[in-house]
Amino acid sequence: MPKPPKAIHILAFPDVQLLDVAGPLQVFASANEQAVNLGGAAPYSPTVIARQPGSVMSWAGLGLQTFPLPEEASDTLIVAGGRGVHQALEDEQLVDWVRQQAASARRLASVCTGAFLLAQAGLLDGHRVATHWDSCETLAQRFPKVQVDPDPIFINEGTLWTSAGVTAGIDLALALVEADLGRNIALAVAQDLVVFLKRPGGQSQFSTALSMQQSTRNTDSRFADLHAWILDNLANELSVATLAEHVGMSERSFVRHYRAHTGNTPARAIEQLRVEAARRLLGDSALPIKRIADRCGFGTEETLRRSFMRAVSVTPQAYRERFTAS
Repeated sequence: MPKPPKAIHILAFPDVQLLDVAGPLQVFASANEQAVNLGGAAPYSPTVIARQPGSVMSWAGLGLQTFPLPEEASDTLIVAGGRGVHQALEDEQLVDWVRQQAASARRLASVCTGAFLLAQAGLLDGHRVATHWDSCETLAQRFPKVQVDPDPIFINEGTLWTSAGVTAGIDLALALVEADLGRNIALAVAQDLVVFLKRPGGQSQFSTALSMQQSTRNTDSRFADLHAWILDNLANELSVATLAEHVGMSERSFVRHYRAHTGNTPARAIEQLRVEAARRLLGDSALPIKRIADRCGFGTEETLRRSFMRAVSVTPQAYRERFTAS
């Protein structure tokens, strides 16, 4: 007899963040499709639930069809976030329901500021958790018993999963699918959704490349273009002379202007980009560390190790053992 599908309940509320709901929902729906295509039964029964059954208006202005809060146990209860979460915290009946449902659920998860609702229910005390980077300080101040880590995309502690903001909910849902159905199905879902990279939980919320784009968006566009070119050429020799030639400056002028516009030296910026690329490969591939050092432009394993220790405070091998996706 086929196993009954797992009840995946995604909790929404007025002014919920649309992607916090839609991202995980689509991951589980796509996992069903992949499983059926392989000749099996759909493993999940994903539904959006709310205290306001029928329809909930997301903060983006799109209404979501919702079902009543279930009386049966959830296999996985996922609490979405969004601007409306702080109003939801004042709904004592909703908080009580979350607390009771969590006691019988196999897994409990939050996306983005959904962590506030779990914290209000007392379910995060003593746990290391993730939330949107912009809400980390507020969460830590409001709930001092919660250990808020501002860096990871998502964190798993046993049956508790918490994730950073918005699209990180997709990463979290892919990790849940991988835990249930295996890596191949999870990767097939990621490919189906055209996700650029299936990120492990230890990946930082803060993209070095994005931060550099932010630092140059209102200044010299040549440096924004340069950063994009560097990302495509990390394995190559990237001396100051090469960079200066690429933007059409003298070496001395380039170094002075680059530091003025970005607040960083060219050498430090390249090291940060190479370390970030190495972190992705360490967490999401089985490539030998020597190959990763070559591919990211470090040249030698020892150079990679020194740069990694400066940036991440652990060795590449230790990082891989802790944050590998498989």
